[in-house]
Amino acid sequence: MLNLAVPLTLLAAVLLDRLLGEPQCFHPLAGFGYLAKAVEKTTYRVSYLSGVFAVAVLLIPLVLAAFFLQHLAVFGTLFSVVLLYFAIAPRSLTEHAMRVSGAVDLQAARDAVGMMVSRDTSQLNEAGVARAAVESVLENGNDAIFAALFWFMVAGAPGVLLYRLCNTLDAMWGYRNARYNEFGWAAAKLDDVLNYIPARLTALSYALLGNFSRALSCWRQQAPAWDSPNAGPVMAAGAGALQVKLGGAAIYHGVLEQRPELGCGAVAGRADIARAVNLVRHTLYLWLGAIGLCALLIAGFKYGA
Repeated sequence: MLNLAVPLTLLAAVLLDRLLGEPQCFHPLAGFGYLAKAVEKTTYRVSYLSGVFAVAVLLIPLVLAAFFLQHLAVFGTLFSVVLLYFAIAPRSLTEHAMRVSGAVDLQAARDAVGMMVSRDTSQLNEAGVARAAVESVLENGNDAIFAALFWFMVAGAPGVLLYRLCNTLDAMWGYRNARYNEFGWAAAKLDDVLNYIPARLTALSYALLGNFSRALSCWRQQAPAWDSPNAGPVMAAGAGALQVKLGGAAIYHGVLEQRPELGCGAVAGRADIARAVNLVRHTLYLWLGAIGLCALLIAGFKYGA
């Protein structure tokens, strides 16, 4: 149940992120990545069952530990705040995006956007750099902020940990290639399931804070053609809200992919990177305000009844 502790925990984690940013020396998700590589090394087989086993071995013990730790007296609250702080990255997302926007030349912009995306950025022109940055900001607004907040509201510390670790495994194993097509299937599908509702709430939030009718139109008409069932709605609605065009050709791991067009209006430019950052920032304010208001209304109804 949503109570006043939830918005206070969310606010504390967001303020910690605003104050500290991402850890500079060691991030727990990086440590989990090393653990996942070790598990992959010992369990890898070209089979779906092997992938399911690897995901279970990695996720079940850690999620159970989070369940018990969050119920410890005072430490449980502190644990929840710190865990959520590690799970979100609004400041880092903003900093990476603004490095691209403020780059002194094209090569510097290519290098900066290369830190945000997995595509080959070495040959991107100005429009390609801006498009990649805006896409990353919109998609990671969901993946690195709003989905984590959603799962914390739904299931507390275990929920946000399950989501964030699964999202990390999907980034490592969720490729449609000879090595991961079967082994990575479980991680990719679980990430799709966990992201389904948050992605659509994020898309709706982008629409509410931008051009509403264009965002809904782009979401409805363009998202079904996108390869990812969750990134499609988020980026289509975000592009429509900003009234910019995204998508198109991109090189991933040496292979040119012709992606569907998203959005409307002019092709995204450097100035649109800051607009995308502002859209994500305002969406964060909207979520915090809405969650806090709902918690207050529930508390007032509970104690007034």
